[in-house]
Amino acid sequence: MSETPAVQQPESGANNAKIVYILYLVALVSGITGIIGVVMAYIYKNDAADWVQDHYRWQIRTFWIGLGVSLIGSILAFIGIGFIILFLLAIWMIIRCVKGLQALDKGQPLADSGSWLF
Repeated sequence: MSETPAVQQPESGANNAKIVYILYLVALVSGITGIIGVVMAYIYKNDAADWVQDHYRWQIRTFWIGLGVSLIGSILAFIGIGFIILFLLAIWMIIRCVKGLQALDKGQPLADSGSWLF
């Protein structure tokens, strides 16, 4: 009789973190999902494994930095430069979410979750 190796179930914290990344990407089209994502990140942060908590920290920072930059970009849109800021913000959000999803799929924490950039 041969035994099959046990398949490890992904941690629910990792699945929830993946949902938050997806919500952030959808927020580029409809902004409300970003708020839902950050609330989920705050709720699940303490119950997750250490490496998943790193992702939640990255997600929370992404939300608040993005919110601040989007407010500045919205104000400056009246003089034209704000549209460039908002465009660069969208690219920044996509890069951070893709980088986070890649590390999450590998089961690794992020290299520098306290970074402002990538």
